[in-house]
Amino acid sequence: MSEDLIIEEIEEHKEEHIKFLRDIIQAESYNPPGNEKNVALVIERYLKNAGIKSDVFPFDDNRANLIAYLNDNFEGRNLIYNGHMDVVPPGNVEEWKNHPLSAYVKRKKIFGRGAADMKAGLAAMLISLKILKKLEVELSGNLIINAVSDEETGGKLGTGNSLKNHLESIKCDFIVIGEATGLNPLGRAIVVGEKGHLNLRVITNGISSHSMIPTMGKNAIDMMSEIIQNFNKMDEYLPEIPPPLSYEELKNLLSVVFQNTSIFEKILKEQKLLQDILYSLTNFTKSFTMIEGGIKENVIPDHCEAILDFRLLPGQTPEMIIKALKKMITENLGYEIKDEPTGGPEEVFVFIEIYNYGVGSYWDHWKDSQTVSELGAIVERIYGQKPIYFLSPGATDAHYYRNTNYCPQTVEFGPGDIRNMHATNELIETSDYINAIKVYTLFAYNFLK
Repeated sequence: MSEDLIIEEIEEHKEEHIKFLRDIIQAESYNPPGNEKNVALVIERYLKNAGIKSDVFPFDDNRANLIAYLNDNFEGRNLIYNGHMDVVPPGNVEEWKNHPLSAYVKRKKIFGRGAADMKAGLAAMLISLKILKKLEVELSGNLIINAVSDEETGGKLGTGNSLKNHLESIKCDFIVIGEATGLNPLGRAIVVGEKGHLNLRVITNGISSHSMIPTMGKNAIDMMSEIIQNFNKMDEYLPEIPPPLSYEELKNLLSVVFQNTSIFEKILKEQKLLQDILYSLTNFTKSFTMIEGGIKENVIPDHCEAILDFRLLPGQTPEMIIKALKKMITENLGYEIKDEPTGGPEEVFVFIEIYNYGVGSYWDHWKDSQTVSELGAIVERIYGQKPIYFLSPGATDAHYYRNTNYCPQTVEFGPGDIRNMHATNELIETSDYINAIKVYTLFAYNFLK
């Protein structure tokens, strides 16, 4: 079996591959509520027609995870490809040029919710499994596809559940998660670590009164305003944790796609987006993203609620963040922190709870990995440009594999540009998608042969 034969097989059936991607984009799987079983059934049918058995594990209302194997032997090297079936809701459908589930094709692009994040990556991984099966490639290991639910809301019911109940007993040697890693115009990234995220709901509880005598009450919006004004002081109560890669190290990793360092430095100085990306990857960041309070224009509000978004460096935990925020509020503002969101009409307090979170993760030894080098060489061959080894400012399901020590050697690589993720008129370029099929198939072939 030659690599050229694999490439030829992919090229000959491009239209079939595009149709399969359109089929799973058209299968509605907005999360919330989920409905990932719609996608799982499309995948199950596709693999069955290719002579590949898959196991669908349903849960809740129309939700499911799926696992498929190249063969029944797990004694050799095992490679896992992970991709999520859920997508974020489309937002205002009227703002889309075509319906978000249309999978509309125009000018060598496929439009639709989930096209980049990450149904293209998932479809490409499944096609790689089908090709290896069809060509009857002689391998000494196994390719495992884990199509999961729930990634957009934390992954506990998807990758977390699959690992705990279906994969834990299988030794794994390497994992690729098919998230979009295009960094146009810089090129393709192979992601070796990621920041975590934490969303906190903060409630300020004051005392209501008539606004004609505002001092009779305690304005909950004013209380929240005090927290906002003192927000940065919470950093003083956080333990110092360095980023996994320094600002200079990240600059060096980015610079490989430029002719020389001086050109890169000039572009970096001119491009605020690059500066912002490097800053976010080397710093703990935090934002107020939602706020609501008040019931009427002439009532002093006794309730105000906000959502806080934190992006954590690997090593930072939700407990650290909550402890620091509570200390800032009690020591700087003097408010009591309560464990319940409700109280009496004369009580003044703050309530804090976790709304959503995912911890950061990092593979410490990626620089020494021959496998990573081999993946990079295949990416360079197919895409015609050296890949960037980089970090992700957003959380993915990788931490379930890395932080549990199930398989620290987990990377992310997939078709799609990060600018299209969650965007109106989300799209994937067909050439990018076909290239990803080639990368996944060649990498699995070389890893397992």
